[in-house]
Amino acid sequence: MSASVLIAVRLDAPRGGVPLLARFSYDAEDPYVVQAAFFDGPTTLARWHFDRQMLAEGLHHPVGEGDVAFSPHTAADGDELRVSLRRYGVQGQGNAVLFVEARALTGFLEQTYAVVGAGEEFLDLDTLLEEFLAR
Repeated sequence: MSASVLIAVRLDAPRGGVPLLARFSYDAEDPYVVQAAFFDGPTTLARWHFDRQMLAEGLHHPVGEGDVAFSPHTAADGDELRVSLRRYGVQGQGNAVLFVEARALTGFLEQTYAVVGAGEEFLDLDTLLEEFLAR
């Protein structure tokens, strides 16, 4: 089972926000992960994998450090999630700040909890290790 949704996001830029689309996806086969692909028209700009619990907590208080950080943000037209992304090793490029409408993200997270409930995540490490060693 899986869940997927398109959400309008805003890329923070020096001359104002740049509207983009993001596809947030969740699959029971990888129960701790939310995948996000960011688009400008037909072009995929980036793909990131987020920890589902961290994403949910970021709606209420700042979490994360290093590559990814989330924090609540209040905008004129409603609550948002501030997403800070960093790519190390890229000189002067690769850092981005995005804003995602909190209500849309909350709705998506509710869909993911219908697939795999919070605290019910399970990863079969024995099978994963067997598959890895078989390669």
